Amino acid sequence: MLQASPVNIIVGSHVWVEDPGLAWIDGQVTRIDGQDVHVQTTNGKKVVTNISKVFPKDTEAPPGGVDDMTKLSYLHEPGVLQNLATRYELNEIYTYTGNILIAINPFQRLPHLYDTHMMEQYKGAALGELSPHVFAIADVAYRAMINEGKSNSILVSGESGAGKTETTKMLMRYLAHLGGRSGVEGRTVEQQVLESNPVLEAFGNAKTVRNNNSSRFGKFVEIQFDKSGRISGAAVRTYLLERSRVCQISYPERNYHCFYLLCAAPAEEREKYKLGSPESFHYLNQSKCYTLDGVSDAEEYLATRRAMDIVGISEEEQEAIFRVVAAVLHLGNIEFSKGKEIDSSVIKDEKSRFHLNTTAELLKCNPKSLEDALIKRVMVTPEEVITRTLDPEAALGSRDALAKTVYSRLFDWIVDKINISIGQDPNSKAIIGVLDIYGFESFKQNSFEQFCINFTNEKLQQHFNQHVFKMEQEDYEKEQINWSYIEFVDNQDVLDLIEKKPGGIIALLDEACMFPKSTHETFAQKLYQTFAKHKRFIKPKLSRTNFTISHYAGEVTYMADLFLDKNKDYVVAEHQDLLTASKCSFVAGLFPPLPEESSKSSKFSSIGSRFKLQLQSLMETLSSTEPHYIRCVKPNNVLKPAIFENLNIIQQLRCGGVLEAIRISCAGYPTRRTFDEFLLRFGVLAPEVLDGNFDEKTACQMILDKMGLKGYQLGKTKVFLRAGQMAELDARRAEVLGNAARTIQRQIRTYIARKDFILLRQAAIQLQSCWRAISACKLYEQLRREDAAIKIQKNFRCYTARVSYSALQASAIVVQTGMRAMTARSEFRFRKQTKAAIKIQAHLRCHRDYSYYRSLQKAAIVTQCSWRRRVARKELRKLRMAARETGALKEAKDKLEKKVEELTWRLQFEKRLRTELEETKAQEVAKLQEALHSLQIQVEDANARVIKEREAARRAIEEAPPIIKETPVVVQDTAKIEALTAEVESLKAMLLSEKQAAEEAKKACADAETKSTELAKKLEETEAKVDQLQDSTQRLEEKLSNLESENQVLRQQALTMSPTGKAISARPRTTIISRTPENGNILNGETKSAHAMALVATPKEPESEEKPQKSLNEKQQENQDLLIKCISQDLGFSGGKPVAACIIYKSLLHWRSFEVERTSVFDRIIQTVASAIEAPENNDVLAYWLCNTSTLLMLLQHTLKASGAASLTPQRRRSSSASLFGRMSQGLRASPQSAGLSFINGRMLGRLDDLRQVEAKYPALLFKQQLTAFLEKIYGLIRDNLKKEISPLLGLCIQAPRTSRTSLVKGRSQANAVAQQALIAHWQSIVKSLNNYLKTMKANYVPPFLVRKVFTQIFSFINVQLFNSLLLRRECCSFSNGEYVKAGLAELEQWCCYATEEYVGSAWDELKHIRQAVGFLVIHQKPKKTLNEITNELCPVLSIQQLYRISTMYWDDKYGTHSVSSDVISSMRVMMTEDSNNSVSSSFLLDDDSSIPFSVDDISKSMQQIEVADVEPPPLIRENSGFVFLHQRAE
Repeated sequence: MLQASPVNIIVGSHVWVEDPGLAWIDGQVTRIDGQDVHVQTTNGKKVVTNISKVFPKDTEAPPGGVDDMTKLSYLHEPGVLQNLATRYELNEIYTYTGNILIAINPFQRLPHLYDTHMMEQYKGAALGELSPHVFAIADVAYRAMINEGKSNSILVSGESGAGKTETTKMLMRYLAHLGGRSGVEGRTVEQQVLESNPVLEAFGNAKTVRNNNSSRFGKFVEIQFDKSGRISGAAVRTYLLERSRVCQISYPERNYHCFYLLCAAPAEEREKYKLGSPESFHYLNQSKCYTLDGVSDAEEYLATRRAMDIVGISEEEQEAIFRVVAAVLHLGNIEFSKGKEIDSSVIKDEKSRFHLNTTAELLKCNPKSLEDALIKRVMVTPEEVITRTLDPEAALGSRDALAKTVYSRLFDWIVDKINISIGQDPNSKAIIGVLDIYGFESFKQNSFEQFCINFTNEKLQQHFNQHVFKMEQEDYEKEQINWSYIEFVDNQDVLDLIEKKPGGIIALLDEACMFPKSTHETFAQKLYQTFAKHKRFIKPKLSRTNFTISHYAGEVTYMADLFLDKNKDYVVAEHQDLLTASKCSFVAGLFPPLPEESSKSSKFSSIGSRFKLQLQSLMETLSSTEPHYIRCVKPNNVLKPAIFENLNIIQQLRCGGVLEAIRISCAGYPTRRTFDEFLLRFGVLAPEVLDGNFDEKTACQMILDKMGLKGYQLGKTKVFLRAGQMAELDARRAEVLGNAARTIQRQIRTYIARKDFILLRQAAIQLQSCWRAISACKLYEQLRREDAAIKIQKNFRCYTARVSYSALQASAIVVQTGMRAMTARSEFRFRKQTKAAIKIQAHLRCHRDYSYYRSLQKAAIVTQCSWRRRVARKELRKLRMAARETGALKEAKDKLEKKVEELTWRLQFEKRLRTELEETKAQEVAKLQEALHSLQIQVEDANARVIKEREAARRAIEEAPPIIKETPVVVQDTAKIEALTAEVESLKAMLLSEKQAAEEAKKACADAETKSTELAKKLEETEAKVDQLQDSTQRLEEKLSNLESENQVLRQQALTMSPTGKAISARPRTTIISRTPENGNILNGETKSAHAMALVATPKEPESEEKPQKSLNEKQQENQDLLIKCISQDLGFSGGKPVAACIIYKSLLHWRSFEVERTSVFDRIIQTVASAIEAPENNDVLAYWLCNTSTLLMLLQHTLKASGAASLTPQRRRSSSASLFGRMSQGLRASPQSAGLSFINGRMLGRLDDLRQVEAKYPALLFKQQLTAFLEKIYGLIRDNLKKEISPLLGLCIQAPRTSRTSLVKGRSQANAVAQQALIAHWQSIVKSLNNYLKTMKANYVPPFLVRKVFTQIFSFINVQLFNSLLLRRECCSFSNGEYVKAGLAELEQWCCYATEEYVGSAWDELKHIRQAVGFLVIHQKPKKTLNEITNELCPVLSIQQLYRISTMYWDDKYGTHSVSSDVISSMRVMMTEDSNNSVSSSFLLDDDSSIPFSVDDISKSMQQIEVADVEPPPLIRENSGFVFLHQRAE
């Protein structure tokens, strides 16, 4: 261990001192008295200790610890312990020591550390690049095996309960992830190995003092790989089973689990094996512990049976296994007593006899033979064969030997069965072995088992020490430094003490076992005599049989009392013969017959020697592999999380050899720092070096030389310091910093004194100014009073003068007012009289003129009514005449029914007639309605006027002046009223007559409309019948055409197969008479009779019959070949529309390829596309076909409908040609004069922007599906190509380049600009890649919808990669790195603005996780932030697990600030615990979504409808007669 130096320890130094409760505690030196140091500890105690037992503390250690303890400034025991405790508190359970992994059992589930995403992160990563993890060790072993072709091994060690088995499971899971293969019935090798664990644990695990499920055997799992690195098989090798446990246990331990499980089996099982409770069996009741807390043996029994089913152990074999287990229990209850003869024994009592018989019954052997095998021995001499009996003590030994032999053979059989089930590969090229073996044990009472276990660990520790020293050598050689004088720490002397022949402890034990009279006391005395002077062997003072060995992990005292008994393991020939002759094939199979010479007598077999041989075999296996080490540590003995017991950890670190490895490191250069780290820490010792333009190595050399250090070495990239030199440098640094602190304090004190003086002077000045202000205020008050008096006098004099003036003015105004009022009253009276006279005259003249107007109005209304009535009658007569003319339609209907064909030809004409008739009828009805409406308006006006006349007359009577009372006037008014009344009556009569006329006109109009509706319905029914006839005719023609085509194919096949090559004899065939100008031109209006369209059977010669069809097929094939040849070229774009897609769509639509049952054109198009994208790295070709496939898919989505959809519209059916043959003929002839073609072209290509629905057959629908698959594939290729291109850059973007940061730290102004440019170069490369892809997709007119999807997924990928790397690498969670990533994200944001939202969309939002994480890294005053502010304002997107990870990993390498407060961390832990209890995923990593984020409907909705008719055909097919239809333009 590194010792402190008095030079380095001064008053005020922070140090570690030993503490009996906490192992080590930190404090500060308060006084030094010679070799005694006085330390004030952090818990308030004062400790005085020797200076050699004090170790310096690194006050600048990161708050979260370091992930590799070789990076510690002080590599000593308290430093290691503090680092592990700090990391464990943050749930960082893995830590490196060089390439050794220390794993501390968290005693809680941490599933986020072991999911698939975490495996992917460590895949191929170099050791130390990411946070420490068991996956990193497995990956290093796998890569070494692949690259070097050499087998590797991973040694997992630790005491019971440290988590070795779980670590082994994780190793196998990761290896299966890297090189997995499917095993039997879909189970992987890893699954099969793990499924065997419950079985091996049931038969090989037991409760010990420290662990309820301790493995009492060593397990070496070989994962076998083939030459390509895939798992080809596996095997489980077991070593060093603790056989003595079967017969001897002590409290509070238990025997192997299987015994207790069988005793807790269902009642029928126990009855079958005649078992009772565990208390009734000698092998179990030696310890009073029968059950385990929280474990049900009954349930575990059923689980074990299920596990045995899984690994392939049949029901019969399981029954035999538990029969043997029960036999061992019964065997232990057989007791013996002295017999009649000397040194003889017999079965003690009936109870023992019962167990003997039960054992024989279970093993299916003879009870008498079993009894003889236990109490008798046969000795073979040259003269005779002697049979002798054993005394009771020897018989008990024979019984126990049989029990141990049977159980060990049973365990070996189970292991072999498991290996057979897993499947081994004898031809495997390499293996990765995972060793899970018991760790070093030291109890209050240690016996033979602990001796063997610790011997094993000594062997493994020697292997470990050699490996550590080898790694040290490699590190030194890599850095090219001299290391030849470094001594290697070895424990060979302990191994010699134990295993050396002759004279080792095991050899002496075997020798003692061979002598019958030897006892444990004689054995102990022999040890005392032999090893009296051995430095590793100690004789306890107060014991006659105990002895102590000084192991690498400390001194262990062993009790020799039971060494002899536990070491004896006779191979008894009687036992062998007995069980070989068993009637149970399973038991007999456990004991195959021995060779002739070895089966004659009993032979002594030493368990210790056998143990040594097995251990030697294991070490040979390990030596042939490249080792990797994982040291598992149990943090506490209560097996609960968040408890870190320092003393317990220290002991395990010693037992695990970690401190031994540190001791090896301390023998050389325990402190290693890279040049930039060294300069960053110790540059203050020589500022002039940093100001000069020296390289890093030279600068380090100059600093070390200035400090006068000797013995250090400079490697290629690191400074190597000897033990104590780091503390000396820190002391010098503390001195420099102390001087600087005193200078700063002096300046601060000067500043404070000056500040106080200035404040005092300001107070005096302020006091003076206040006194002067009071004097000025008094003077001002006096002057103000004088001024006020003057103002009062002035205002009073002004008031008196004003009062006198106002009185005089009021008198003058009163006089003037009276005179003006008198004049005004005279004028008012005159004007009032004049106005009354004028008003009387006006009323009289108004009455006279109004009476004359009313008479004229009545005459006009009568005239208008007469005229309008006359006009209405004329219109009514016209309507009635028009209604009679509808009879002509009835005759037309009869003609239509008789002449269906004629109606087809004249359909357009009839439509036009019907339209004109409806328009005429509508006009006439409108006119009648308008006339009726005008008449109603006139009548209403007349009524209104009559009412007004009445009211006017009434008002005139009422308002007449009472002065006029002459009788003539009254008579005249009465006559007028009567005349008006009569006129009103006549008008009412006229209105009534007009209403009657209007009603009659309405009735006539309604009758005409009814008749017209009936005629229209009949016309529609007629049209429907015509459509049905046409459909039936068309279907018959299509069927006939299909049959003709099939017959033609069959004839051609027959001609091909004919040996003579001549045509088969002709037979009558059906021929379709297609419509041509000769047999019936539709447009000319000529009609053929219905039978002209019928099928005509005409016997002709085969050659003449085949010529039209053959030429037709050839023409169609030529056109398809030309199309495929055309689209295989890069046709480019026309007006932003892909030419190839438009040409394909127009051709397929014109050829009716979507509507045929069989065609090969779709397959040929798909093959063309597939061949075009064979080079997945050509992004330009991929973008070109992405545009074409998406456009074509959009057109198909709008055009095709499944055959189960609604039937075609009448217009669609009527536009079809007569048959498939006819359609093909028209399509291939392409004659502009052809009436059928022009009609089709007009229908099809006239308005292609309004795409019509086509009933698609299976080939068309399959083509659409294939096209969709190719679109998704091309999209995925483009996206993945971009991911591959930027992935290497992302690895460089997550952490700022070290050299650039160093240059900035050093403050070299001339390098600042270059360094800043280097910092952002990788981000600019990513932006450049994004820009190139954007330009490529823009140039190929890829729909913006797909471009947005590409960049959205790419930004999501960037977010996932950066965020996951940030959380996995502590060196990335720093302040300066946050600034670096933030600057890079700004580059991406700037690019998003440049690319516009049309092509980027919401891609920027995908970076929300990394943006918020980086924002958290660079904010200041983190300790002041509350959890609510962090979760709701700063990082609302991040989960509590992610925030906890960032908060605990954060470190400020720029300003030295701290992370969030401990209260916030504690609150986060509570929330994480609640989440884990609520089954919320605790994974802090993000998932990369590689799915296709759109559907066909999304594409069709997002893309604008295009005008395919405007696309110019390419030159290759422009002049071809078969593609004339491509020249059709949209109107």
